[in-house]
Amino acid sequence: MIASETIGFIGLGAMGEPMALNLVKAGTPLVVWNRTPARSGILAAAGAAVASSGAEVFARSNAVILMLADGRATDAVLQRNEPAFGRRVEGRLVINMATTAPRYSKALGADIRAAGGRYVEAPVSGSRKPAEAGRLVAMLAGEPQDLALVRRVIAPMCANAMDCGRPPDALAMKLAINLFLITMVTGLVEAVHFARRHDLDLAKFRAVLDAGPMASDVSRGKLPKLIADDLAVEGAIVNVLENNRLIAAAAREAGIASPLLDVCHALYGETLSLGLGDADMVAVIRAIERRTAAAG
Repeated sequence: MIASETIGFIGLGAMGEPMALNLVKAGTPLVVWNRTPARSGILAAAGAAVASSGAEVFARSNAVILMLADGRATDAVLQRNEPAFGRRVEGRLVINMATTAPRYSKALGADIRAAGGRYVEAPVSGSRKPAEAGRLVAMLAGEPQDLALVRRVIAPMCANAMDCGRPPDALAMKLAINLFLITMVTGLVEAVHFARRHDLDLAKFRAVLDAGPMASDVSRGKLPKLIADDLAVEGAIVNVLENNRLIAAAAREAGIASPLLDVCHALYGETLSLGLGDADMVAVIRAIERRTAAAG
């Protein structure tokens, strides 16, 4: 059974590293690889095997988790459209936990199945802190028998896993959730900017918000960062902007209006232009501050 055999994990970025670490801590036999080798050090110290290449991960694993930046990185690791692709995925379960375009994921799944492999979408909702705590929420899409295996594999990383149907429905669900997240956090940031410019006591602002019906794990996590002007990354501006782009593209393909998202897209683009791509998403307050200065 796959859950008791070696699992491969490729992509040890801000989210992938703590996710893989939770697998190792839970006793999962894990072989990892990252395009930047230095990021494998923490996993090696925790007991994971470190492969010398992506090909070695596939050779040593029956199931491989991909937590990569985008479709381009995924194609490069899989060597898609090259002869090596079939050798890598044949007889293996590929678990895509990254956020990619739904259309891309659907096509990738078809290619993997045509090459004799199996494919499950398993994007997650949550930032680095929930990843560290093993409290992510996964959205799953794939064949029922594969989903049962994936649930067991990802249990140390995820507090919950929701069946969303067949690919690309899990990724479409992730984009819908992220649309809400982006607009919600941006609204919180603008509210803090408003309160600060009116010389309100931000501690009292926090107390009122926490006591009311709009309080959430997100507001409780992001508001202290805003009050302290703490831009240390949990979910980076560059990643938020990429998610925004994916959502906007999916909306356009479906003929859907996205007015709030479009405003956010502009604001996060402005934040990136300020050199804050690696800062937390609350750094969007800098773009709002700049707009305020320009209006004055």
